Amino acid sequence: MPDNYLEVNRELWNTRTLTHIHSEFYDVATFKAGRNSLNDIELALLGNVSGKKILHLQCHFGQDTLSLARMGAIVTGVDLSEVAIEKARGLATELNLNARFICCNVLELDKYLEEQFDIVFCSYGVIGWHPDMNAFATIVNKFLKPGGTFYLVEFHPFIWMYDNNQEHILYSYFNDGPIVEVEEGTYADKDAPIKNNSYTWNHPLSDVIGSLLKNGLTLTNFQEYDYSPYNIFKDMTQDGNKYRLKEGKSPLVYAVEVVKK
Repeated sequence: MPDNYLEVNRELWNTRTLTHIHSEFYDVATFKAGRNSLNDIELALLGNVSGKKILHLQCHFGQDTLSLARMGAIVTGVDLSEVAIEKARGLATELNLNARFICCNVLELDKYLEEQFDIVFCSYGVIGWHPDMNAFATIVNKFLKPGGTFYLVEFHPFIWMYDNNQEHILYSYFNDGPIVEVEEGTYADKDAPIKNNSYTWNHPLSDVIGSLLKNGLTLTNFQEYDYSPYNIFKDMTQDGNKYRLKEGKSPLVYAVEVVKK
């Protein structure tokens, strides 16, 4: 594992955040006006969160975290990017929403936080930034209360095997080590004049679910979806708020629910 992967990825997300905060993709203006940034998949999984203590891992600049606060949750967001956390805190203050934000590597969260939560939650493009799923699952388990639930909604590892045009398989389905790339633009603005190196890791479903089980958590729900709520892959077709690849036969998103007995 490269020694500097955290610094490289932090710089990528610091740079991206400055673009994302002004992008149509994140549409901060409508969010400030009251739009809930959470999607139907995670809203259905989470249910009524009023009064629940929620730990939101890899919260970016806080839209989903603050959406949970608007829904009545007592919420803490965590992210690696100093710029993202600064923007999240600014949004919380501007909107007068009660949310706490912590800037750190999620895998080192136990150095910054000691309490436990009813719900741990993260979604879309999160676990691929971690080299070790067992280390991630250990953090999840540590911060869940007994009886608490972890919800993960994530892009399917099947799709990460392909090139950006979804035409050729370039990468292993399994975690064979870091994938080193140069990222031009960003999913929120493909033409943005930014360029960063990145380190990511593929995690097969067996690795994701197996690591959670290994840490003593009990699988209570697992779903796969043939659509994404985000139009981030090439030449997607749209059906309302659902985006599919042209052939419409590929799994794009999955959801995992585990409980700490």
